[in-house]
Amino acid sequence: MVGDKGRKRVGEIFPQFGGHSIDGTMIPQGVSDEKTKSFCGGRRCASWNSVKSYRTLDSHDYTFDVTSNIDTIDIEVEEAMELNLVNATLPVEPGLHMDCGDARSLGESLRERYINAAPYPHIVIDDFLPYELAEDIVKRFPEKAPGEKHFEAGYLGLHKRQILPAGCEENLSRYFDFLNSGPVLQFLEGLAGIEALISDPYFEGGGLHEISAGGKLGIHVDFRINERLHLHRRLNLLIYLNRDWQDSYGGHLEIWDRDMSKACHRVAPIFNRAVIFSTDGSSYHGHADPLATPDGVTRKSVALYYYTASKRIYEEEAALSTIYRARPDDDKSIHREAFRLRLMNNLRDWLPPVLFRALANARRRLRDGK
Repeated sequence: MVGDKGRKRVGEIFPQFGGHSIDGTMIPQGVSDEKTKSFCGGRRCASWNSVKSYRTLDSHDYTFDVTSNIDTIDIEVEEAMELNLVNATLPVEPGLHMDCGDARSLGESLRERYINAAPYPHIVIDDFLPYELAEDIVKRFPEKAPGEKHFEAGYLGLHKRQILPAGCEENLSRYFDFLNSGPVLQFLEGLAGIEALISDPYFEGGGLHEISAGGKLGIHVDFRINERLHLHRRLNLLIYLNRDWQDSYGGHLEIWDRDMSKACHRVAPIFNRAVIFSTDGSSYHGHADPLATPDGVTRKSVALYYYTASKRIYEEEAALSTIYRARPDDDKSIHREAFRLRLMNNLRDWLPPVLFRALANARRRLRDGK
């Protein structure tokens, strides 16, 4: 389709095209004048790159030369690398409540896109949080916080500031509690197909991040093991908090292929955009070019990491249930019952599973008189 230029009906590309005019150029209905605003058009979700250029998820850039008749437009189509971008909002209710089933269903609806993304599983989600929630995080982003860390380590991280939730005001800290909660884990499990995810209550390496002019973070893969909790790192969730972000500022998240031969995607860190990706030994990413932001403009984000436990724990510890003991002065019936519970617990560890299930079933039948 390179060079396919000609007159097209607007409805062939954006059936919902309505809109208003900026200097004689028609803008899709519902799109504000703010650049990089996302909107849903005829071909899934499209991202507004500028007044006259639009990128859709079918891997094409559409450059519009619009006449006063909004029913037709002139387009020139150019091939572009597809960004795995969708528009979806977590179903958060007032009070930071979210139904686990609804959250998981949303994740599962995006799973195929996530796991099939190249060069490694990832997804970019615009309008990820409810608007008011994202706005409040930006509003409460602290200028100074107790315990904040500063990084001046060159390619390893330059002009970077990290703030742990424990150093934030209560309302902001509550947002992190929500992002570490069961319903969010259900969304992520549904999305990535990774069961039994665990959030990090200590936010190792995470929390609020801020990078100022000239700052950067080299291309890297993340640490694989949380040595404090002995957990395996599996997913990253980044939420950007930057309004009116200009391409000229830089700071795009670069997603590189697994042999570090080329950057596959560059993701602008715009307001309320989330990037979720699987972490492994070759999930290279970063923003290695220094930020070119004007005075007073920084690159702000939320960073959270999610883990799984190793099944090797079953080689190190017996998978016993709660162990009950009678008090010395309890009557004999309590002592007998506590002993039976301990015995069944130990038999679960000692016997092959098939024999333990047979014994447990026989015990239930005897108890029920069947």
